[in-house]
Amino acid sequence: MARSASLTYSTSVSRLVLGFAAAFLATLTFHQIGLEILHLIGVTPGTPYNTAPVPPFGVPQVISLAFWGGIWGIVFVLVEPWLARSPGGYWVAAIIFGAIFPTGASWFIVAPLKSLPLGYGFHFPGLLVGPIVNGLWGLGTALFLGVLTGWRGRPGT
Repeated sequence: MARSASLTYSTSVSRLVLGFAAAFLATLTFHQIGLEILHLIGVTPGTPYNTAPVPPFGVPQVISLAFWGGIWGIVFVLVEPWLARSPGGYWVAAIIFGAIFPTGASWFIVAPLKSLPLGYGFHFPGLLVGPIVNGLWGLGTALFLGVLTGWRGRPGT
C-alpha cells in the first residue's frame, strides 16, 4: 500500500519513534523525580525506580512503566497538533494531556484489569499522585520531543 500524501511530518514514522523515545525518557526522569518528591513529602508510599519484576516477562517495573510511557508518547505525537492549538498553549496542554489521559487509563482500565478498585479507591492524598506525576511526564515528553527533533516540526512553531 502506498504511503498517503497527506501524512505530515508531525505524524511521520520517525516522529512517532521520537515520541516513543521522548516519553520513555520523560518517564525515567520527570515522572520518577515527581514520584520521589511526592514520596519525600509523604503524599505516597510509592518510591521511584522500582526494580521489582513485572509479569509476564519479569522486566523491572520502572522499565515496564517507561515502555507504556513510550506508547503514550506515540499518542502524544498523534494529538500534538491539537495541543499546539489549545487556548492555554502547547506546554500547558502537554501537562493537562499527561495529567488526564494516562491517569484515566490507569484508573479506569489498568486498575480493573489488575482486580483493583476503579481509581485505586480514589483515596486522598493518593488521588493526586497520578495527575501530578503524569502531568510532569507530559511536560517532559514535550520537552524531550523538542530536543530530539531540534525543535523542528512541532505544531505551533
